[in-house]
Amino acid sequence: MAGGVSRRDRFELPDSVRRFFEGDWESPALRVEEYQDGNTLVVKAELPGVDPDSDVEISVADGVLHIQAERKETTEHKDKHGYRTEFRYGAFARDISLPSGSKDADVSATYRDGVLEVRVPLAERSESRSKIPVSRA
Repeated sequence: MAGGVSRRDRFELPDSVRRFFEGDWESPALRVEEYQDGNTLVVKAELPGVDPDSDVEISVADGVLHIQAERKETTEHKDKHGYRTEFRYGAFARDISLPSGSKDADVSATYRDGVLEVRVPLAERSESRSKIPVSRA
C-alpha cells in the first residue's frame, strides 16, 4: 500500500466490535451451569479474578436466584522503555428462576478456583400416587 498505511490503520473498529471479531468473548455476561443433584439445584458460575468476600452478592427473592459480581483486575508492565498498565473492570449479573418449592432460607454458596457454586435445596417430590377408583354408572 502506498505510504505504508493499511486499511486497518485508517479505520479502527470500536473495542466491543473488535473483540467480537477477534474472538474475545469476555463480555459482561455471567456464564452458568445448572443441574439437579438429588434434591438440590446446583448453579455454578465462572467468576475468575473476583474476591468472593467483597465482589460477589447473592440473593433470592420471589423465586429468583440473583448473582451479582464485579471484577477489578490490574496488570502492570514495567521495563526500561516505559510503563504500561491495563485495567479490566466488569460488572456481571444473572437471574435464574428457581423451581417451585425451593427452600430459599437454606441456600448456600462456595467459591473455589474461580468458580462460584450455589446450592438451593428443593422440596422433595412425592412419587406416591393415589389411585382413583372408577365406578360404573
